[in-house]
Amino acid sequence: MFSGAQVSLYPMSRDFVGIILDAVGSLDPYRDRLRIETDDLSTLLVGPPEVLFPALTDLFVAAARSGEHCVLSAAISRGCPGEPDDPICGVGIGDGIKAPLSERIARAIASVANTPVTGQPTAAQFSLYVLGTGNHMDEIYGCIDFLKQSGTFDRAKNFCTKLRGDAGAIFATLQEAFCHFGPPEGHVTLDITVSANSPTKR
Repeated sequence: MFSGAQVSLYPMSRDFVGIILDAVGSLDPYRDRLRIETDDLSTLLVGPPEVLFPALTDLFVAAARSGEHCVLSAAISRGCPGEPDDPICGVGIGDGIKAPLSERIARAIASVANTPVTGQPTAAQFSLYVLGTGNHMDEIYGCIDFLKQSGTFDRAKNFCTKLRGDAGAIFATLQEAFCHFGPPEGHVTLDITVSANSPTKR
């Protein structure tokens, strides 16, 4: 099943070129497990979610450690019917997503709790889109139940959910939302915005 992300990184700094190039360098260890293509708008990362989200974490943390206000924006998708399968993506999400919703919520909470700490305070907002299924709201409500127990939940906003916490836990929460809610072979997308070092007061 095809899975990947179109990612754009925005450092609010005069040295934005250096910060972006250094951050993109953090993807080097993943190049044998992800297809990576960069142009003047975004970087495409194609590969299995268990590799994709750690790569996104490293990309963002590398930029945020500059101390400058950095924002990452991404569209993340799995199972898009308009995309051809790519062998690098693997065979699918796995049987875990076929478990009852309560079991998936419990596993997702445990996974976030066991995520290594990066030391980078982070805020994020995202929307989950479960496409092409009649019970999509059951999956979205299940995801919301998970988010409220994840340890990263900040608040609900119009059209999205706000998260706050360590970057590792934030991206782990996003990975669990992406992988464990929605049909196993169906089309699921995330629209995410992640920020660190913002001058805006809480």
